[in-house]
Amino acid sequence: MKALVLAGGSGTRLWPLSRRNYPKQFLKLHEGKSLLRQTVERLAKVLSFDEIVVITNKEYQFYVKSDLPEIRHLLFEPEGRNTAPAIALGIRYCLERLGCGEEEVLFLSPSDHILRPEEEFIHYLKRSEEVARKGAVVTFGIRPNRPETEYGYIKVRVDGTEGGQATDQGSPTFSERPREAQGPFPVERFVEKPDYETAKRYVEEGHYYWNSGMFAFQIGVMREEIERYAPAIGEILQKDVETMIAQFHRMPEISIDYAVMEKSNRVWMLPLGLYWNDVGSWDSLHEVLPRDSMGNATVGEVLTLQARNCLVFGSKRLLALIGLEDGVVIDTEDAVLVARKGEARRVREIVAQLREAGRREVSEHVTNYRPWGSYTVLERGPRYKIKRVVVNPGQRLSLQTHAHRSEHWVVVQGTARVTIGERSFLVHENESAFVPKSTLHRLENPGKIPVEIIEVQNGEYLEEDDIERFSDDYGRSGLLPSQNP
Repeated sequence: MKALVLAGGSGTRLWPLSRRNYPKQFLKLHEGKSLLRQTVERLAKVLSFDEIVVITNKEYQFYVKSDLPEIRHLLFEPEGRNTAPAIALGIRYCLERLGCGEEEVLFLSPSDHILRPEEEFIHYLKRSEEVARKGAVVTFGIRPNRPETEYGYIKVRVDGTEGGQATDQGSPTFSERPREAQGPFPVERFVEKPDYETAKRYVEEGHYYWNSGMFAFQIGVMREEIERYAPAIGEILQKDVETMIAQFHRMPEISIDYAVMEKSNRVWMLPLGLYWNDVGSWDSLHEVLPRDSMGNATVGEVLTLQARNCLVFGSKRLLALIGLEDGVVIDTEDAVLVARKGEARRVREIVAQLREAGRREVSEHVTNYRPWGSYTVLERGPRYKIKRVVVNPGQRLSLQTHAHRSEHWVVVQGTARVTIGERSFLVHENESAFVPKSTLHRLENPGKIPVEIIEVQNGEYLEEDDIERFSDDYGRSGLLPSQNP
């Protein structure tokens, strides 16, 4: 068995903490580790790191490399095209680069869900492999404990179907049942997010499960289903990895649910008898975090006085709540969200307004992470911007120029090596260097501790896409704002 972990999503349902340039899978919301790392460590209880492939958008590659240095198999989508093209690319990568055969079982997992206890999950993972080897496409369902309008549903048929191998239509049947008589059950249909009354009826009927977004299948089986039901993707799936990446834009932007699962007669469901949370809203996160005697879940420096059933997520300042009930307060350096529990899902409406207004808060944080370190915007105004730049030991920025700004660097910690034009020299704490406009320059850290500098920019244009690279250690090219400086 091999695993594909999908880590390319750029959702903003946890705004203002999750943003387009730093989405949910990289956030450390729980147990001091990112959701992505928790996902990989969960799989590593059964598989080796060499059997796990992480698929992400090329703009996130340095976040993944930093978070998961053990993972050798990283696959970068040239652009987001939803899950079906990503899975097709992952299948071709496993065939071509991992030496997998058509009979190999792949387990497909999102990168941003919470499952516990993990020991119980291992049982279901192994069980899914057994079922997939009989020719099934296995999905995992969660028995709903409440009407939920934010999840898709899976309706199963519980009719005592007997048998052992695939029928002549290609749909496998099973006579055995795992422990607690929990499936697999044939899937009758997938249902999109319902309204509340419909969701309530689903819960009452009992044959509907939440769609977890996890699947297991043999490579050959999924290839056949993609070629049958999504031929535009199936055609490109026949090509090698490099060609698929070059032609990635030709594949339709569609989820694997729409492309294959809703049409295939090979889909069987295993109910997961454990806790599952997709952390799809601030209300969902409140369920996961430890709570005090008043039901408050707090992160950061928070004081509460007669507050009840609140979620409070702080950053660098003290937050104090008095008499607040069923509240959500999320504080970041440049934005604060205050909402009533149950209404926090509407954060997407706020994000839509921000996007329409062209506000940077929808896409980037005050602190932005780069492969060499990070920078924080401390102040900005007409014709000036002030940053705190941190360069990790042994790392350096690209050799670059700016057409519209000059830069003045003051070292506050460590020793920097600075290249300006033809000169290269060391700059120590309390020393400074000036970079004139349109001058070739580079900043690097030759030491053992992080270098921290204060950078003052002056000029008529101060955005991050004013850069021309001449040399870069990280293979970056072009003028994409999300990849600069």
